[in-house]
Amino acid sequence: MIRKTSAGDASELEWFKSSYSDSSNINDCVEVAVTQGAVYVRDSKNTVGPQLALTPTAWAGLVSLIAHG
Repeated sequence: MIRKTSAGDASELEWFKSSYSDSSNINDCVEVAVTQGAVYVRDSKNTVGPQLALTPTAWAGLVSLIAHG
């Protein structure tokens, strides 16, 4: 897992809301963008803010932990 303040030009990434975001406020979501080498995560309310970059293996582990909570 790598914390990054910028993942390069975020406008080049195709962001989508995570299916694991579940809130009564649709604006309180996590967005993800997938590339060949990383999965990027950001706060949907702060799209120009910090992003978290994870390896695909780390992302799979995180999703598994969340799903099986």
